[in-house]
Amino acid sequence: MSHRLLIAILLIMTYQPAGAQTSRQQEAHINRFIQDLFPVQTEGIDYEAVFDNLYQLYSQPLDLNTLTRDDLTATLLLSESQMTEFFRYRDLTGPFLSVYELQAIAGFDPATIRRLLPFVTLDTERGSLFRPLRNPTEHYVVFRTDRVLEEQKGFSPAEPDKNGNLPRRYLGNRQPWFLRDLYSRPRKFSLGLTAEQDPGEPFRWQPVQSQYGADYLSFHAQVQNRGRLRNLILGDFQLQIGQGLVMASGFFLGKGGETVAGVRRPMLGARPYTALTEYGFLRGITATYALTRRLDITIFAARNRRDANVVAPATSTGSATVSSLQTSGLHRTSSELEDRASLREQNLGVHLLYHAGQRLQLGAIVLHTGFDKGIQKRSQAYNQYEFSGKQNTLAGIHGTYLWRNVTFFGEAARSASGGAGLIGGAIASLTRRLDASLVFRHYDRNFHSFYANAFGENTRNINETGLYAGLRYIVYRKLTLGAYVDRFRFPWLRYLVDRPSDGWDYLGQATWTLTKQWTLSGVFRTEQKEKNLPGVKPTEVVRTHRRNYVLSAEYTPSRRLTLRTRAQWGSFRYDGRAASKGLALMEDATADFGRLSVSGRLAWFSTDNYDSRQYAYERDVLYAFSIPAYFYRGLRHYLLLQYQINRHLDVWLRWSQTRHANRETVGSDLDEIAGPHKSEVRLQARWRF
Repeated sequence: MSHRLLIAILLIMTYQPAGAQTSRQQEAHINRFIQDLFPVQTEGIDYEAVFDNLYQLYSQPLDLNTLTRDDLTATLLLSESQMTEFFRYRDLTGPFLSVYELQAIAGFDPATIRRLLPFVTLDTERGSLFRPLRNPTEHYVVFRTDRVLEEQKGFSPAEPDKNGNLPRRYLGNRQPWFLRDLYSRPRKFSLGLTAEQDPGEPFRWQPVQSQYGADYLSFHAQVQNRGRLRNLILGDFQLQIGQGLVMASGFFLGKGGETVAGVRRPMLGARPYTALTEYGFLRGITATYALTRRLDITIFAARNRRDANVVAPATSTGSATVSSLQTSGLHRTSSELEDRASLREQNLGVHLLYHAGQRLQLGAIVLHTGFDKGIQKRSQAYNQYEFSGKQNTLAGIHGTYLWRNVTFFGEAARSASGGAGLIGGAIASLTRRLDASLVFRHYDRNFHSFYANAFGENTRNINETGLYAGLRYIVYRKLTLGAYVDRFRFPWLRYLVDRPSDGWDYLGQATWTLTKQWTLSGVFRTEQKEKNLPGVKPTEVVRTHRRNYVLSAEYTPSRRLTLRTRAQWGSFRYDGRAASKGLALMEDATADFGRLSVSGRLAWFSTDNYDSRQYAYERDVLYAFSIPAYFYRGLRHYLLLQYQINRHLDVWLRWSQTRHANRETVGSDLDEIAGPHKSEVRLQARWRF
């Protein structure tokens, strides 16, 4: 113990605070991490919410002496065996005296420690020695605005037609903005307010329609770790419970570049909601209280206003119904404003959690959801088993168990309709080099859960059965291989699939770190599904084939400069038809000059049509996210500048442009631009108190 204390004192004496540098490291890490987690981007994933949750997670460093296995699991930085060794070390030696003790843990190589260091800390409350290391509170205000430089149809002058009718136009101005004020102290408290106005949305004060100036307002107040009161949140929050069959409005990866750890949800409980996605969160109150040392209870109550398409009653004695829930969050035209906050939703729930150290968790949850209008989807065959009515109740049980280096997890739930959902699996470190995962799921066609987001192929957990297996193998210290295969079946019809169908999906990837300066990687993914063949009557269901390939090389000649070259191509085809092909080539550069950071990209792309579009992640200003689709033929480039004016003020400036070589217009409907190019400018400032 005296030897460890001496090392800690020497480290403190040589430590130099670098708050801005640490923040920059976190941002750089998350940007690179996103690229690695989603090497092949697809539709159906809310990447902005993923990024916001990742940043929220990483912006609150974990205390090495109090963090749980779920906390470490959520970072996606450690394998099962590394986490086991971490807790074994902490149990044997007692509390950490320095973060640099990580070097003494078996299986923690220098690369792992470098990835982990920006996101861990030691409790400053108890340690008189460590109190100077970091400011325990964070308070900042962020303001952002952007502009499409070309005129879009929705903002053009409206001239009446020959009948005197004015064409449809956006009701608000073209200048969007975003404001966030956050004051927090990790694991103690958090206060936050977020406001956003999308382009074309009118700024109005109409409390009757739940609008108070800005189109979107979000707020929260949180208190944590006050005696037996573990967590209390007023305002907007999200809950991540079990494997997500009942309540999972939080961060989850699913299938992606993290072929093993990404399939299991960590039990993070209630967290403030700070993202800009205007659905999928709860607005009300939640509290977690420790009944005993091993038993916690969480209760929550919420009332949300949801965007919905309301259908007028067919008769004077009937009542209005809802045909669909809207999730775009856009309220720019009269029809979009009619859908805004038109459905009132109430949620009441309770969750019990039993936890025995790091090895065992058992939980039970009940959720009741009620609406002020009945939901009745369109009379289509694929909607036969969809939810209808005003009330839904869900009950579920979940658990995880750690045996050596194997974590077993699962959840089962049942909705009031009688439909059931089931997911179970295991993640294992079979050796120090080989990790594996296996997940089975089954969701009945009449399983109804409005806040579910468990592992699966569908965007919702309904009408699906599947089996997933993933592997990650470290061939040697510099070469890592990963792969997964997923086989799935849909027992009932789906949208644009007029019969029961099936499919499979597999991915293979390799990352080779030649030297500290050079990293090479490659990804191959192929997916087969069944779908209605377009333009054919009567309807014919055929198999579709989508393939994607990615090769990238990253070169870091110095700590200040990083270069990245990326080539990606792919194809999409229906059985019996010719394939649509697409290709994109990109060159990225990032340079760090102390207070000034510069990054940019030049990309060339060529695709046969929209079916073979290519997605590519781009760096953006902090708290924003960009994964544009490249389709048809043209060039795209962007430049991002970040400058730290002083220790309080950071500013970002981003310019991007897409220029098509074979198109006369860009966009569609009211977003259409009468020209072959689209240019955007974005400005953001952050003041840290």
